[in-house]
Amino acid sequence: MTARWWRWLREDVWEIRFRRYVALALAAVLAGLGIWGGMTATKENRSCAPGVVQPEGSGECVGVSWSTYAFGRPRFADTVRAIHRENARLKPGSYVTVALLEPFTATDADNLADVLHELQGAYLAQYQANHDTTGLKPKIRLVLANPGSTGTYWQYTVDRLERMAKGPDRLRAVTGVGQSTDNNKKAVAELTARGIPVIGSSITADDLANGQHGKDPFPGLARVSPTNTDEARALASFAKVSAVNAFLVYDRTGDPYTRTLQGSFEKMLKGSRYEAQPFTPPADRSKEGSTSNVFAQITNILCNTPPGTDTILFAGRHTQLRQFINTLGQRGCHDRRFTVLTGDEGSYLAGDRDLDPAALKDPLLTVRYTALAHPDAWLKDSARTGGGAADARTLRALLAGAAKEPVGPVGPIALDDGQLIIAYDAMRLAVRGIRGASPTGRIPALADVGLQWPQVKGRELRVNGASGWICLDAHGNPYDKAVPIVQLTPESRARFVKIAWPEGKPPAKECLPPS
Repeated sequence: MTARWWRWLREDVWEIRFRRYVALALAAVLAGLGIWGGMTATKENRSCAPGVVQPEGSGECVGVSWSTYAFGRPRFADTVRAIHRENARLKPGSYVTVALLEPFTATDADNLADVLHELQGAYLAQYQANHDTTGLKPKIRLVLANPGSTGTYWQYTVDRLERMAKGPDRLRAVTGVGQSTDNNKKAVAELTARGIPVIGSSITADDLANGQHGKDPFPGLARVSPTNTDEARALASFAKVSAVNAFLVYDRTGDPYTRTLQGSFEKMLKGSRYEAQPFTPPADRSKEGSTSNVFAQITNILCNTPPGTDTILFAGRHTQLRQFINTLGQRGCHDRRFTVLTGDEGSYLAGDRDLDPAALKDPLLTVRYTALAHPDAWLKDSARTGGGAADARTLRALLAGAAKEPVGPVGPIALDDGQLIIAYDAMRLAVRGIRGASPTGRIPALADVGLQWPQVKGRELRVNGASGWICLDAHGNPYDKAVPIVQLTPESRARFVKIAWPEGKPPAKECLPPS
């Protein structure tokens, strides 16, 4: 072949075809990229922040956050930034993680205030643990776990927490939990079934506790608040409730809190001459619904009882409690004296703008409830065991520096509802379990933390909480825990009355539960 022929073959045949193949291939790649780009652009990004997503069909963000993300709630921002700053100070390998499980996307104002105070309390205990002058280890990293405003997405959040327990986050406990609801009960059951210790701060339902009927359905669960039964026993010992003169009003459909409170009150009212009166609230008990109409009828029934019937036991949530009090304030028998006694949901009433001022100022209407904690309890009560003023002052000293760095700022502080105090104590119990499981300061095994609860008792091993001594029985429940009795004032404030005790008297100095 001649050189001219080779040149023709290379230029007119090969290179033309090669360029054509390259052009076709390039066009195919560009088309593919265009399709991928279009799919990516149209695919909805459901990430809210690291560890937090928006489930399909939902408007709230759930999961576990370790950044400065405040779940779209500006009131949490100061405390969340303080937590993030504290976490950033920790050296790699020096810490374990504790998650605060709360409904951070709650919409009800009362619930949001509750969550804020628990957030502040948990953080202050974290800061205290990490800056203890004794230098105890491991250090504590705090993250925020949100199962949704009503706990609907508890399964997703529990799955994330389990991955954190098995991975480099070294999650060793979950604290908080919030209200005693069916979804929170499911979350606690699943967490403990997966071997993750849980420390309940404000849960009081009897069926969200171990030791009932000799069984432990939540292995690794500890609590710092008394059960509804213990609260009712403390209330009975304080108020000297007579079944003959008492009347029960209860939530017919019930949730773990209201059902067990109702059951506890029914035990107190054996022999009562009156049938208990039910009401049916909305499925979301933070909503108003039409229960005010039912309460007007129940109030009419109360007015038809003999004058000696003066005590009303109320087993319901705070929205319905407020409605009931407002209706009582407008009762036809305005010359009758009534005292309403209820559980710790009464703590939401302080400052409630929807409470009728006329009802609060009625001299013949008294509202008292069992609080989880109260800032005046150990400063004004004369009890010499079961707690002490020094422990309450320790928290107050920490609060004194919480308005600015290095501790704060953490936003406005409110103590009257007891939530900050009880969350602070729950976190301190979590720290006790974690460090008790590893006296050398090394990272403890996950399974060892929950095994510590039965030993939290006695003079040296109990937790001297700001809410009172925390001495746990073999099932992780606090023994003879102090129960502040609080009265709602005409100014809608929570006035401390007296500390009451489930056992009728404070525990001995040893604080050892009986067999």
